[in-house]
Amino acid sequence: MRIGIGAGGDPEKVAASVRRVADRVQAVCYCRPGAMDGMGVETRESERPWETMVDDLLAGRIAGAVRGTLPANETLRCLKEGCGVDHLERIALLETADGVRFLFAPVGVDEGWTVAEKLAFVEKARPIARAFGLSDRVAVLSGGRYGDVGRHPAVDRSLADAELVARLGGAEHGEVLIEEAVRRCGVVIAPDGISGNLIFRTLTFLGKGAGHGAPVVNIGVVFVDSSRASPDYTSALLLAASMAGSGKTD
Repeated sequence: MRIGIGAGGDPEKVAASVRRVADRVQAVCYCRPGAMDGMGVETRESERPWETMVDDLLAGRIAGAVRGTLPANETLRCLKEGCGVDHLERIALLETADGVRFLFAPVGVDEGWTVAEKLAFVEKARPIARAFGLSDRVAVLSGGRYGDVGRHPAVDRSLADAELVARLGGAEHGEVLIEEAVRRCGVVIAPDGISGNLIFRTLTFLGKGAGHGAPVVNIGVVFVDSSRASPDYTSALLLAASMAGSGKTD
Protein backbone atom coordinates (compact mmCIF):
# COMPACT_ATOMS: atom_id res chain seq x y z
CA MET A 1 0.00 0.00 0.00
CA ARG A 2 1.50 3.28 -1.16
CA ILE A 3 0.68 6.76 0.10
CA GLY A 4 1.41 9.84 -1.98
CA ILE A 5 2.57 13.15 -0.55
CA GLY A 6 2.98 16.44 -2.34
CA ALA A 7 6.30 18.26 -2.35
CA GLY A 8 6.01 21.79 -3.69
CA GLY A 9 8.01 24.22 -1.61
CA ASP A 10 10.49 23.01 1.00
CA PRO A 11 10.93 19.50 -0.45
CA GLU A 12 13.54 18.57 2.16
CA LYS A 13 10.90 18.88 4.89
CA VAL A 14 8.69 16.44 2.99
CA ALA A 15 11.60 14.06 2.39
CA ALA A 16 12.54 14.12 6.07
CA SER A 17 8.95 13.22 7.00
CA VAL A 18 8.93 10.33 4.54
CA ARG A 19 12.20 8.99 5.94
CA ARG A 20 10.84 9.11 9.51
CA VAL A 21 7.96 6.78 8.66
CA ALA A 22 9.77 4.58 6.13
CA ASP A 23 9.40 1.52 8.37
CA ARG A 24 5.60 1.96 8.50
CA VAL A 25 4.51 3.71 5.31
CA GLN A 26 5.58 3.24 1.70
CA ALA A 27 5.44 6.84 0.49
CA VAL A 28 6.00 8.42 -2.90
CA CYS A 29 6.70 12.14 -3.25
CA TYR A 30 5.01 14.14 -6.02
CA CYS A 31 7.26 16.97 -7.15
CA ARG A 32 8.57 18.91 -10.12
CA PRO A 33 11.40 17.36 -12.16
CA GLY A 34 14.69 17.37 -10.28
CA ALA A 35 13.25 18.97 -7.13
CA MET A 36 14.11 16.01 -4.88
CA ASP A 37 17.19 14.58 -6.54
CA GLY A 38 19.57 12.98 -4.06
CA MET A 39 17.12 13.07 -1.12
CA GLY A 40 16.80 9.30 -0.88
CA VAL A 41 13.04 9.04 -1.37
CA GLU A 42 10.81 7.67 -4.13
CA THR A 43 9.48 10.39 -6.39
CA ARG A 44 6.89 10.86 -9.13
CA GLU A 45 7.92 13.90 -11.14
CA SER A 46 5.60 16.18 -13.07
CA GLU A 47 5.35 19.81 -14.09
CA ARG A 48 1.94 19.84 -12.36
CA PRO A 49 2.45 17.43 -9.45
CA TRP A 50 -0.92 18.23 -7.86
CA GLU A 51 -2.71 16.94 -10.96
CA THR A 52 -0.54 13.84 -11.14
CA MET A 53 -1.10 12.98 -7.49
CA VAL A 54 -4.86 13.40 -7.70
CA ASP A 55 -4.96 11.39 -10.94
CA ASP A 56 -2.99 8.56 -9.33
CA LEU A 57 -5.21 8.63 -6.26
CA LEU A 58 -8.42 8.39 -8.28
CA ALA A 59 -6.96 5.66 -10.50
CA GLY A 60 -6.01 3.57 -7.45
CA ARG A 61 -2.27 3.72 -8.12
CA ILE A 62 -1.86 5.05 -4.55
CA ALA A 63 -4.10 4.13 -1.61
CA GLY A 64 -4.15 7.61 -0.10
CA ALA A 65 -2.61 11.04 -0.41
CA VAL A 66 -1.36 13.92 1.74
CA ARG A 67 -1.26 17.44 0.31
CA GLY A 68 2.10 18.20 1.97
CA THR A 69 3.55 21.41 0.56
CA LEU A 70 1.62 21.50 -2.70
CA PRO A 71 -0.40 24.71 -3.23
CA ALA A 72 -3.87 24.52 -1.67
CA ASN A 73 -5.90 26.17 -4.42
CA GLU A 74 -4.63 24.07 -7.30
CA THR A 75 -4.56 20.79 -5.38
CA LEU A 76 -7.99 21.08 -3.78
CA ARG A 77 -9.54 22.29 -7.03
CA CYS A 78 -8.21 19.21 -8.82
CA LEU A 79 -9.53 17.01 -6.02
CA LYS A 80 -13.01 18.55 -6.18
CA GLU A 81 -13.17 18.25 -9.96
CA GLY A 82 -11.89 14.69 -9.96
CA CYS A 83 -14.31 13.57 -7.26
CA GLY A 84 -17.26 15.46 -8.73
CA VAL A 85 -18.06 17.54 -5.64
CA ASP A 86 -18.56 21.28 -5.32
CA HIS A 87 -16.99 21.56 -1.87
CA LEU A 88 -14.74 19.61 0.47
CA GLU A 89 -15.51 18.70 4.08
CA ARG A 90 -12.45 18.33 6.30
CA ILE A 91 -12.17 17.05 9.87
CA ALA A 92 -8.85 17.87 11.55
CA LEU A 93 -7.05 15.72 14.09
CA LEU A 94 -5.69 18.23 16.62
CA GLU A 95 -3.61 17.96 19.78
CA THR A 96 -3.36 20.48 22.59
CA ALA A 97 -0.04 21.55 24.08
CA ASP A 98 -0.57 19.10 26.95
CA GLY A 99 -1.28 16.15 24.68
CA VAL A 100 -5.08 15.97 24.44
CA ARG A 101 -6.15 14.80 20.98
CA PHE A 102 -9.55 15.42 19.40
CA LEU A 103 -11.25 15.68 16.02
CA PHE A 104 -12.32 19.17 15.06
CA ALA A 105 -14.52 20.65 12.32
CA PRO A 106 -15.16 22.80 10.40
CA VAL A 107 -11.66 24.10 9.60
CA GLY A 108 -12.39 25.75 6.26
CA VAL A 109 -13.97 29.19 6.15
CA ASP A 110 -16.63 28.00 3.70
CA GLU A 111 -17.61 24.93 5.73
CA GLY A 112 -20.11 24.23 8.51
CA TRP A 113 -22.37 27.28 8.23
CA THR A 114 -25.74 25.51 8.41
CA VAL A 115 -27.35 23.11 10.85
CA ALA A 116 -27.37 20.42 8.15
CA GLU A 117 -23.65 20.86 7.46
CA LYS A 118 -22.78 20.63 11.15
CA LEU A 119 -24.93 17.51 11.54
CA ALA A 120 -23.03 15.93 8.64
CA PHE A 121 -19.74 16.57 10.46
CA VAL A 122 -21.16 14.98 13.63
CA GLU A 123 -22.19 11.85 11.71
CA LYS A 124 -18.93 11.50 9.78
CA ALA A 125 -16.60 12.25 12.70
CA ARG A 126 -17.89 9.59 15.09
CA PRO A 127 -16.60 6.49 13.23
CA ILE A 128 -13.26 8.20 12.61
CA ALA A 129 -12.95 8.97 16.32
CA ARG A 130 -13.64 5.35 17.24
CA ALA A 131 -11.12 4.13 14.66
CA PHE A 132 -8.42 6.30 16.24
CA GLY A 133 -9.25 5.28 19.80
CA LEU A 134 -10.88 8.58 20.71
CA SER A 135 -14.19 9.06 22.48
CA ASP A 136 -17.12 9.34 20.07
CA ARG A 137 -18.84 11.87 22.34
CA VAL A 138 -19.47 15.10 20.43
CA ALA A 139 -19.49 18.67 21.76
CA VAL A 140 -21.13 21.34 19.61
CA LEU A 141 -19.79 24.81 20.36
CA SER A 142 -21.64 28.10 20.14
CA GLY A 143 -20.68 31.77 20.31
CA GLY A 144 -21.52 32.25 23.97
CA ARG A 145 -22.96 30.80 27.17
CA TYR A 146 -26.65 30.42 27.98
CA GLY A 147 -26.43 33.53 30.12
CA ASP A 148 -25.43 35.56 27.07
CA VAL A 149 -28.85 35.28 25.42
CA GLY A 150 -30.06 38.72 24.37
CA ARG A 151 -26.64 40.35 24.17
CA HIS A 152 -26.49 40.13 20.36
CA PRO A 153 -28.63 38.51 17.64
CA ALA A 154 -25.65 36.61 16.23
CA VAL A 155 -24.93 35.09 19.64
CA ASP A 156 -28.58 34.11 20.05
CA ARG A 157 -28.59 32.41 16.66
CA SER A 158 -25.37 30.59 17.42
CA LEU A 159 -26.73 29.27 20.70
CA ALA A 160 -29.99 28.15 19.07
CA ASP A 161 -28.20 26.41 16.19
CA ALA A 162 -25.81 24.58 18.52
CA GLU A 163 -28.68 23.45 20.72
CA LEU A 164 -30.54 22.11 17.67
CA VAL A 165 -27.48 20.32 16.25
CA ALA A 166 -26.77 18.76 19.65
CA ARG A 167 -30.36 17.54 20.03
CA LEU A 168 -30.68 16.15 16.50
CA GLY A 169 -27.19 14.65 16.48
CA GLY A 170 -27.20 13.03 19.92
CA ALA A 171 -24.41 15.35 20.99
CA GLU A 172 -23.98 17.88 23.79
CA HIS A 173 -24.06 21.65 23.56
CA GLY A 174 -20.70 22.78 24.93
CA GLU A 175 -21.56 26.48 24.72
CA VAL A 176 -18.34 28.49 24.19
CA LEU A 177 -16.35 26.37 26.66
CA ILE A 178 -13.95 24.63 24.29
CA GLU A 179 -11.41 24.12 27.06
CA GLU A 180 -13.89 21.84 28.84
CA ALA A 181 -15.25 20.20 25.69
CA VAL A 182 -11.90 18.72 24.64
CA ARG A 183 -11.55 17.02 28.03
CA ARG A 184 -14.88 15.22 27.71
CA CYS A 185 -15.32 14.63 23.99
CA GLY A 186 -13.33 13.18 21.14
CA VAL A 187 -15.14 15.35 18.59
CA VAL A 188 -15.66 19.12 18.76
CA ILE A 189 -17.78 21.08 16.28
CA ALA A 190 -17.11 24.82 15.90
CA PRO A 191 -19.94 27.35 15.45
CA ASP A 192 -18.96 28.08 11.83
CA GLY A 193 -16.10 27.94 9.35
CA ILE A 194 -14.48 31.25 10.31
CA SER A 195 -14.34 30.52 14.03
CA GLY A 196 -13.20 26.97 13.30
CA ASN A 197 -10.36 28.18 11.11
CA LEU A 198 -9.29 30.70 13.76
CA ILE A 199 -9.39 28.06 16.51
CA PHE A 200 -7.32 25.68 14.37
CA ARG A 201 -4.70 28.31 13.56
CA THR A 202 -4.54 29.65 17.12
CA LEU A 203 -4.01 26.18 18.59
CA THR A 204 -1.44 25.01 16.06
CA PHE A 205 0.51 28.20 15.31
CA LEU A 206 0.26 30.21 18.53
CA GLY A 207 -0.77 27.78 21.25
CA LYS A 208 2.02 25.20 20.91
CA GLY A 209 -0.50 22.54 19.90
CA ALA A 210 -0.30 20.34 16.82
CA GLY A 211 -2.36 19.62 13.74
CA HIS A 212 -1.97 16.05 12.50
CA GLY A 213 -3.81 16.52 9.23
CA ALA A 214 -7.41 16.97 8.12
CA PRO A 215 -8.98 14.07 6.22
CA VAL A 216 -11.52 15.03 3.56
CA VAL A 217 -14.67 13.12 4.49
CA ASN A 218 -17.11 13.72 1.61
CA ILE A 219 -15.19 11.92 -1.15
CA GLY A 220 -14.63 8.25 -1.85
CA VAL A 221 -10.84 8.25 -1.54
CA VAL A 222 -8.38 8.93 1.28
CA PHE A 223 -6.99 12.44 1.11
CA VAL A 224 -5.45 14.21 4.11
CA ASP A 225 -5.16 17.96 3.82
CA SER A 226 -2.23 19.63 5.54
CA SER A 227 -0.72 23.06 5.97
CA ARG A 228 2.48 24.11 4.23
CA ALA A 229 3.40 25.74 7.55
CA SER A 230 3.44 22.39 9.39
CA PRO A 231 6.87 21.49 10.77
CA ASP A 232 6.61 17.94 9.39
CA TYR A 233 4.13 15.51 7.87
CA THR A 234 4.81 12.28 9.73
CA SER A 235 1.43 12.29 11.51
CA ALA A 236 -0.43 13.13 8.29
CA LEU A 237 1.25 10.23 6.48
CA LEU A 238 0.41 7.83 9.31
CA LEU A 239 -3.15 9.16 9.38
CA ALA A 240 -3.59 8.58 5.65
CA ALA A 241 -2.10 5.08 5.87
CA SER A 242 -4.36 4.22 8.81
CA MET A 243 -7.47 5.41 6.99
CA ALA A 244 -6.51 3.62 3.79
CA GLY A 245 -5.90 0.41 5.74
CA SER A 246 -9.21 0.61 7.56
CA GLY A 247 -11.28 1.68 4.58
CA LYS A 248 -12.35 4.99 6.20
CA THR A 249 -12.92 7.09 3.11
CA ASP A 250 -16.30 8.74 3.73
